[in-house]
Amino acid sequence: MSSLRNAIPRRAHKERAQPQARKKFGLLEKHKDYVERAKSFHKKEETLRILREKAMSRNPDEFYFKMISSRVVDGVHRPKSQANKYSHDELMLMKTQDIAYVIQKLQSEKKKIERLRGALHALDNKPLNKHVYYAEDREEAKEIRSRSLNINASPAQHNLPRNIRKKTTSSYRELEERTKRVEQLDKLYSEMALQKELQKPGRKRKLRDDEMASPTTRPVYKWRAERKR
Repeated sequence: MSSLRNAIPRRAHKERAQPQARKKFGLLEKHKDYVERAKSFHKKEETLRILREKAMSRNPDEFYFKMISSRVVDGVHRPKSQANKYSHDELMLMKTQDIAYVIQKLQSEKKKIERLRGALHALDNKPLNKHVYYAEDREEAKEIRSRSLNINASPAQHNLPRNIRKKTTSSYRELEERTKRVEQLDKLYSEMALQKELQKPGRKRKLRDDEMASPTTRPVYKWRAERKR
C-alpha cells in the first residue's frame, strides 16, 4: 500500500509569499526566521541583564592597577604611553641580545650554504665510469675515440637519473635563497650595530659626501676624539 500511495501524484504545497500590499516590507518572515531572531534577541537581553547585575553589585572600593596605568579619554580607557618604560642600560642590553640572535642566525645560514656548496661541488665533479673498448684496426679505433669524446663532452647533468636532477635543481634554488637571506641578515646586522653605537654617549656627527674619500649610500658618522683617563 505504501508503494501505491507514493505512486499517486500529489500537489506540491508552496510557502505563502508576501502579499502584494506588503511588498515594501521585503520577504515574508517564516517560522525558522522568527526562531533565529528570537534567539538573538533573548541572548542580547540576557547579556544586558548580567551586565546590569554586575553594575549593581560592584564594590565601590575595588582597585585594579590598570586604574593608575590608564586614563579616560572621551569615555574610553586608554593606556598611558610607555615610551620611557625601560632605562638606557636596559635598552642597550636588549639591543645586544637582538644583535647576538642575528649573528647566530647569520652563522647558521653560512654553515648551511657551505654544506650545500660542498654537496653540489661533489655532485658536479663526480668522475664518470670508465669503459675499455677494443678495436681491430685504426679506423675502428678512431671511430670509437670520436664517439667517446662526444659522450664525454655532453653535460654531466644529462647522465644523472631524473630524481637526482630534480634534487640538484631544488638544491641550487635553496642555495640561491639562502645566499639572499645571508645578504639580508648581514645588512640587518650592520644597521643594528650602527644604531647601538649611536646610542652610546659621545659627540658625533654625520659626514657629508664631500668629506668622505669614497661616498657610499649608507650613512657614515664620525665621533669626536675624547681624552681617556
